[in-house]
Amino acid sequence: MEAEEQAAIRADFAAVVNLAPAEIEAFLDTAESKRVGAKGDAGGESVGHRSGRRIVAIRRTKVADLSDADYAHMKKVIGYVRRHLAQGGPDEDVEHSDWRYSLMNWGHDPLKD
Repeated sequence: MEAEEQAAIRADFAAVVNLAPAEIEAFLDTAESKRVGAKGDAGGESVGHRSGRRIVAIRRTKVADLSDADYAHMKKVIGYVRRHLAQGGPDEDVEHSDWRYSLMNWGHDPLKD
């Protein structure tokens, strides 16, 4: 992957992930975070919850140390957040909605500027 493409991915990732690592970690500890999202056949941790932990690790990694797998995950996060924002949230009580909680697992709070 070329440096220009990596820089573009990092910029898009920074634009969609509007929660700091500590904010993501705090949210991942909540019942709301653990309740939402698609879980595998065996149940357990949701895809979004696992992604949140990975986002925290990526955000704490030096740019020079990011792997191709990190860039692939950043692209996945960018796509997820953009798709869900485009779908729009609920008409009422966005603050307490599963839609918002799912996005927050992926590092984006739609209520945050």
